[in-house]
Amino acid sequence: MISTQQKNIRHLALPELEEYFLYIGEKKFRAKQVHEWLWQKHAHGFDAMTNLSKELRHNLSENFSLPALTIDATQYSSDGTVKTRFKTYDGHLVESVLIPTEERKTACVSSQIGCSLNCKFCATGYMERSRNLTFDEIYDEVSMINQQSEKEYDKKISNIVFMGMGEPLLNYNNVLKAIDRISAEDGLGMSPRRITISTAGIVKMIKKLGDDKVRFKLALSLHAANDKKRNEIMPINESNNIRALVDALNYFYKLTKNEITFEYILFKNFNDSQKDAEELVKIYRQVPADLINIIEYNHIDRFNFSNPDENTVQNFINYLEAHRVNVKLRRSRGKDIDAACGQLANKENV
Repeated sequence: MISTQQKNIRHLALPELEEYFLYIGEKKFRAKQVHEWLWQKHAHGFDAMTNLSKELRHNLSENFSLPALTIDATQYSSDGTVKTRFKTYDGHLVESVLIPTEERKTACVSSQIGCSLNCKFCATGYMERSRNLTFDEIYDEVSMINQQSEKEYDKKISNIVFMGMGEPLLNYNNVLKAIDRISAEDGLGMSPRRITISTAGIVKMIKKLGDDKVRFKLALSLHAANDKKRNEIMPINESNNIRALVDALNYFYKLTKNEITFEYILFKNFNDSQKDAEELVKIYRQVPADLINIIEYNHIDRFNFSNPDENTVQNFINYLEAHRVNVKLRRSRGKDIDAACGQLANKENV
């Protein structure tokens, strides 16, 4: 028999729940009812499970915990973007973003509280990493952003990107388990093909994604096309260099055939020259990548870089297109509420 000892009930699989209910003399189908409350009806307390008797709800509350994220603050951008600061059961704060367009409603979710990679252009990188989010906390982020989308735009979220706070591949097990729950028929029922994990580049874990034959998309935050420059802005590159990343991405693609995207933030007089574009094309041709996303730099106080002018941006894109690169310019969303790429930092002025 399982030992509960105030175990998080969402960390029990359905067969374990069934075992528990049979043990206490309840019908097996009660487990399925509870499972539905937890993963499809998004109950954040046992009292909400109204088709269970009061006695049974009391039994569950005595024997199990149900920690869940709560909304601490919400901000609305002039462009329709919604940033939410969530509070964990143990008092930590973490931010997520709903990004609406005509075509899609995207949830940008976090995987860690803070980050340990110290990318120089990212506000989260200047925070201490407090801990990983558990898979059920990540699920809470997605389900509550989905509720926001239905309320604000009368549509469910269509896409999920793990591009919020933290490095997803350094919280590998929880992220994959969250995606399993999100994509399960008895979860949110979302296709893994609509989910993208963005990584700063952890070679070993990219290869593990291939070994595990995951079904979601992968984006590499590249941001510089040679090791010298990438080392300057992304310390992780010193132990996971571009050559190793290219090999890992090819390994991942060989085993999964999943879409790969490069992300590239343009910084004025740093990585925006024609030579930089030439080096980027060379990397692009070494990987079966679908796309390079050119991203606007969003200012943070502790990084003394700026955006290139529009002509420089367009010339950079023109060069890529002339060399048969599939490229898109991604305009920032939610800058006025510090919700854009690289700006998430749990600021107290929310």
